[in-house]
Amino acid sequence: MPHLFDPLDIRDVHFRNRIVMSPMCQYSSEDGFASDWHLVHLGSRAVGGAALLIQEATAVSPEGRISPDDLGIWKDAHIDKLKQITSFVEQNGAVAGIQLAHAGRKAAHASPWKGGRLLPEAQGGWPRVSPSAIPFRADEAPPLELTRAEISGLQEKFAEAAERAGAAGYKVLEIHAAHGYLIHEFLSPLCNTRQDEYGGTFENRIRFLTGIVDRVRKVWKEGLPLFVRISASDWAAGGWNLEESVRLAGILKERGVDLVDCSSGGAVAHQQIGVAPGYQVPFSERIRRDTGILTGAVGLITTPEQAGHIVSEGQADMIFLGREMLRNPYFPMHAAKVLNRETGYPVQYERAK
Repeated sequence: MPHLFDPLDIRDVHFRNRIVMSPMCQYSSEDGFASDWHLVHLGSRAVGGAALLIQEATAVSPEGRISPDDLGIWKDAHIDKLKQITSFVEQNGAVAGIQLAHAGRKAAHASPWKGGRLLPEAQGGWPRVSPSAIPFRADEAPPLELTRAEISGLQEKFAEAAERAGAAGYKVLEIHAAHGYLIHEFLSPLCNTRQDEYGGTFENRIRFLTGIVDRVRKVWKEGLPLFVRISASDWAAGGWNLEESVRLAGILKERGVDLVDCSSGGAVAHQQIGVAPGYQVPFSERIRRDTGILTGAVGLITTPEQAGHIVSEGQADMIFLGREMLRNPYFPMHAAKVLNRETGYPVQYERAK
């Protein structure tokens, strides 16, 4: 029976336990550049004992940012500061991961504490793109529908960003295909009404994602893990659902994806989510059972006992903590004590054991 503090090896990468800091936007960048905020934010969770820290949604192009304050990896100049972060994370026993993203029709919005509204170009916004010209909210202008050539170009942007991520020292790469951002927009029939090879059937709607996976896997080192975050359900009638997620996970496994990070929702504003502690765990459990791929569970996991139970019952292989890790960077140290397991403390903190 696996334990939350059992180590895990995926390809050539060793994880000291099963605790992951989930990627969470910090909206603290200028022109996509990381800052000392990101160094301390990620570094403190490495000191705190997490096995893997996945850096927030990092845009593969400037137009792919959710807000003007998002991190980016669309140019080589971004690499130097990211190297400093990955080096510190590794020096403190954790693995540095990065999530590559494009916000699609949800791009060009103000940061949450700046109102979160859609920004007109005169106020720092830019044209948004999507598989179909359908806005997320009825009061927003529709995005531009992508051409085939633009679709191919964006797939290549993900591959180029993956190469930069490798150069910056990341050991895990996660493709963001959830929460109503561009890749998820292709997956969901509620967002994608295309009549060409990228719309309609399940096979067509997953084509954008599988094309990205294929291109990324070619440039991402064979020994390094590749994750994909999905929204396992749109929580809306006629939308993407768990059955399709299971089918997709099996296909991703065949194409070299190592773990599916199972989130949900975000495609449409009228979703109806039944939020409760661990409400998304059944998604990771089902996908893991039916496909044999490794899965990550995320969503209102807040206690050591809850996280430990999910792993020991085989509902997920890794636990992705979001808000709980914001509240407590040292959650792993606390959890080890609660679950009667030894975990390494930095020598500077040994007196607190």
